[in-house]
Amino acid sequence: MSNKWNLPNIPHKGWVLENVIDIREDGKSAAETDYKTCMMCNNERIRYVHILSHHAVEEKYEVGCVCAEKLTNDYVNPKRLEKLLKLKSSRRTNFLKKQWGVTEKQNLTTVYQGFRIVIFTDNKTKKIKCKIGETWGLKEFDTLEMVKIAIFDGIEFLKRKGIS
Repeated sequence: MSNKWNLPNIPHKGWVLENVIDIREDGKSAAETDYKTCMMCNNERIRYVHILSHHAVEEKYEVGCVCAEKLTNDYVNPKRLEKLLKLKSSRRTNFLKKQWGVTEKQNLTTVYQGFRIVIFTDNKTKKIKCKIGETWGLKEFDTLEMVKIAIFDGIEFLKRKGIS
């Protein structure tokens, strides 16, 4: 794969930042992560992927922050959006390390972001379920880590919607 900054048929300006994603959002470790390679400069091990589009290019480009800044001529938003994802990742890590209490019924419980959370095992299915605030979760999980990640994502969703 060549460095596309040297190709005259690839536009170097006028790109639109459509999204930024954290490819480790699923909680995988660094060793388990399939990092991306920047489609412009070939820099490897891109974790925060900036997805760009251009009216003259058919495919979307997945690039790193520096190339996103140059291609969009925006030196604020790519970095700002990447920072938000880094903060979210840090909150997730801290949430997964959080100490939990145990109820009389031997369920795990804690308060996070103003939500009372309960994790319990369904007696019929033997799967792990949860309750966030007054809302009973509908999904069932095989592992404690899976339910905790789902709880974190659920609370992030509720916070974005302004529900607390």
